[in-house]
Amino acid sequence: MPKLLFILSFLFFFSCTTSEKRNKNTIDFTTTFEKSKGVETATYDEVITFYTSLANVYPEIDIQEIGITDSGKPLHLVILNPDLEFDFDTIREHKQIILINNGIHPGESDGIDATMLLFRDLVEGKLQFPKRTVLATIPVYNIGGALHRNTGTRTNQNGPVAYGFRGNARNYDLNRDFIKSDTKNAQSFAKIFHLMKPDVFIDNHVSNGADYQYTLTHLFTQHTKLGGELGNYLHTQMQPQLENSLKNKNWDITPYVNVWGSTPDQGWSQFMDSPRYSTGYTTLWNTLGMMVETHMLKPYKKRVLGTYELMSSMLEIVENDGEQIRSLRKKAFIAQNKQKTYPIQWKIDTTRSTALQFKGYEGKFIDSEITGAKRLKYDQNQPFVKEVAYQNYVVPTMTIEIPKAYVIPKGWWHVIELMKLNQIEFNVLERDSTMIVETYHIKAYKTRKNPFEGHYLHYETSVIKSNQNISFRKGDILITTNQPGLRYLLETLEPEAPDSFFNWNFFDTILQQKEGFSPYVWEDKAAEMLKDDEDLRKRFETMKKDTDFANNWYAQLDWLHKQSNHYEKAHMRYPIYRILR
Repeated sequence: MPKLLFILSFLFFFSCTTSEKRNKNTIDFTTTFEKSKGVETATYDEVITFYTSLANVYPEIDIQEIGITDSGKPLHLVILNPDLEFDFDTIREHKQIILINNGIHPGESDGIDATMLLFRDLVEGKLQFPKRTVLATIPVYNIGGALHRNTGTRTNQNGPVAYGFRGNARNYDLNRDFIKSDTKNAQSFAKIFHLMKPDVFIDNHVSNGADYQYTLTHLFTQHTKLGGELGNYLHTQMQPQLENSLKNKNWDITPYVNVWGSTPDQGWSQFMDSPRYSTGYTTLWNTLGMMVETHMLKPYKKRVLGTYELMSSMLEIVENDGEQIRSLRKKAFIAQNKQKTYPIQWKIDTTRSTALQFKGYEGKFIDSEITGAKRLKYDQNQPFVKEVAYQNYVVPTMTIEIPKAYVIPKGWWHVIELMKLNQIEFNVLERDSTMIVETYHIKAYKTRKNPFEGHYLHYETSVIKSNQNISFRKGDILITTNQPGLRYLLETLEPEAPDSFFNWNFFDTILQQKEGFSPYVWEDKAAEMLKDDEDLRKRFETMKKDTDFANNWYAQLDWLHKQSNHYEKAHMRYPIYRILR
């Protein structure tokens, strides 16, 4: 009987092994891109079917559904690990992690096809398998846009034949949504990002702008803003290594050509990725971020293959430098929690630049046959190589003192939910409390006249600071800043930061006065107040030396109302409070 069981077990094992090998040999993993000879991109369903089949055949690949998107479809995460380990808490103990995001703008589909090729070639042995690096991808981030397939919306782009649309299912541009998280897509991305805590993040795009000879451009996160040894590594080691690796493969690459309406032969400045953008957001947790920007006018096949080569080069760099990267990230988290101040506004440092040997095309302004005005025309028959100045350093223009903690009243639940989503640690007040806190009043701000991604953004915001005794209620939350999410806290909760929650209109209700006065009633009360308060009367008389004020009776009554105890304290008072060190 034991002998029979052994024979049956052996036959079963042989049958399973043969079946698995047959599956690997019989399933066709040739992509739509390859079948079309480089002119078509896979549909959303084709992409998910491809990765699902790949995961069914190769145990080194796992596919998961994490969160939902505005389209109603789940967001997928595909993970490649030769150790067959897919728990990220375990992975982080020994390996570095790369996260690749594709299809944030589904019309820019180069990364979608290139990453499919990359994962397949790694498991099939066409590329060397990474031993110390786990590779993961969101195969299509903007699913709603991918399903809105068409052939016309990418006006400036040379292929593929059909593609997705930039807006998502609710017509949001998802690459402006990371910090404000209006969409389910962004909320699910945050879940994935904080689950993985990647060391390196790559977001694949196609550029819009000037004409030049390169197929590939890179847009690393701003190294000065990243700061410290980590920023220096990005600038002096990772970027040069990537450029040299691609050069050895005969793939030219240059920094993203941040030029619009003019020619790049005069040089340009680095694009600054604030936290609304993917790499600006991921950098808040000291993740090394970069965007791939292929050139829209180059053939689709060349763009996809270039993206493939870039990602394989980056994988090799991270494989070799992984221990250094992980160490530098740990140091960055330690260093940031020793900082006393933090820069929240930046500008280009015009005194410093990097010289590039730029490969461009001659461009000139000629008369338009349509409008009669001058229009830009590039001549691809006149290529050139010129030295240009690339301004890739920034300097801070506003710095704030980092508080010991923030207090957020529980009524601002929307903000608190985003704190939870981004794994910000906090304590809940167990009883009603009164504390002396630093309070901001909004002094001034401007508002955009046109809508932008569902908002009318504020800018040039300034505040007045004061220390006040504020009563808080049981259930309000206290957030200490000594935690990994420090940068996220400062960029969102400091009103003067460009992508703060205030500037994204989260607190617009404080800008509207809820209680007022009837002039015929307030006139008598104001007169009594002036009669009883000599100091107020003197200040009022000083105010009236201003002609506009003196000629505006309502402004006078309103000013007096704002000096009285009738004026509501909530008006213009920013409802997030700071506890100083």
